Amino acid sequence: MKVLALLLAALPAFAQIDGTVINRSTGKPQAGATVGLYTMGNKDGLELVDQAKSDASGKFAIKQNLQGPLLIRTAFGGITYNHMLPPGTPTSGLALDVYDASKQPGAAKVEKHMILFEPSGGQMAVTETYLMKNDGKTAWYDPDGGTLKLFVPANGSKPEVRATAPGGAPIGAAVNKTARPDIWSVDFAVKPGDTRFDVTYTVPYKEGEPFAGKIASKDDNTYLIVPNGIDIKAEGLNDLGSEPRTQAHIWGLTANAYKIALTGNVAPAAADSGSGDSGSDSGSGDSGSADSGPKIEAIMPRIYKTAPFILGCALGVLALGLALLYRASPERGSR
Repeated sequence: MKVLALLLAALPAFAQIDGTVINRSTGKPQAGATVGLYTMGNKDGLELVDQAKSDASGKFAIKQNLQGPLLIRTAFGGITYNHMLPPGTPTSGLALDVYDASKQPGAAKVEKHMILFEPSGGQMAVTETYLMKNDGKTAWYDPDGGTLKLFVPANGSKPEVRATAPGGAPIGAAVNKTARPDIWSVDFAVKPGDTRFDVTYTVPYKEGEPFAGKIASKDDNTYLIVPNGIDIKAEGLNDLGSEPRTQAHIWGLTANAYKIALTGNVAPAAADSGSGDSGSDSGSGDSGSADSGPKIEAIMPRIYKTAPFILGCALGVLALGLALLYRASPERGSR
């Protein structure tokens, strides 16, 4: 018996990952969901170890040797839901949430939309941040028509989009042209909770020349932002003042279109010779901003450096604060 006990102790320890998939739209266990177990942290990124289907009672079980941080991905209705398993956390009796999907927005809406204009030389970089909230119990997912709609001028570059799902990290999102030449759609599910979209593109710039744009999404609040040193001329904007540290100026847009004329150019960022942190910041800025959240104190000194998504997030918080300070401003009309 002692020999048998020693042999059993020498075998690899297998632990079962089990639990129930719950459909939060119905409040009931969900059958037929695919639960995949992934390892993390290796040079190839995520690697699928094993997967299982939830049964008629929503139950699933995966038996694998647990080593290091793990990720569970639950696929249902064309949407993937992530569940982290840090080392030492329970692996039995898990509750994995999924939602029914709809091609209609439902309760999903854009609460805040910030547009930052940074002209320099013959080009202007445009950074847009959309803060979207879904207070419903259904995920908005339309693989054919997309979810968020973006306006990009016909002479602009193809937009680059990074999306951050509720509780997730920013990842690249696919964008597709629509039947309208200046409207793009984003192929990304908007789950219940808060989702952020960060968009960047460039357009030709000539100082003082009018630049027209429109809002393709249905926003509750839209803000136009220019850095210190840039003057903006336009009608129908609500002046919300300047941010004290950077003097970036913020304007509230009360319509679904705008026509502005900018003068001035953003000064190039000073070279950080010998500091060695510029390259590392540009390589890790996106994930860091998503993991730790926007922090004005840390971000504002770098407002003119090459970190557009962090900048968009920071100015998003700034816009939210100024909006509260200027509650007396005219209410935004419905669209």
